Amino acid sequence: MQVLKLEVHDAIFDKVISFLKNFPQNQVKLDIEKQTSNKPKKLKSISLRTKDFRFDRDEANAR
Repeated sequence: MQVLKLEVHDAIFDKVISFLKNFPQNQVKLDIEKQTSNKPKKLKSISLRTKDFRFDRDEANAR
């Protein structure tokens, strides 16, 4: 068995699938994966205001 990977534009996807479905089902297996966009994900972070924060070692050790 051999694997064939196709990247097909949406405009002709239906034509390619209908062509591949004409082959015998026991000889051809269709595995369709929809490709997501390749936009980089934006990092959403929280800003912590620590300007007036004082670290108290004794208080931290008490926890």
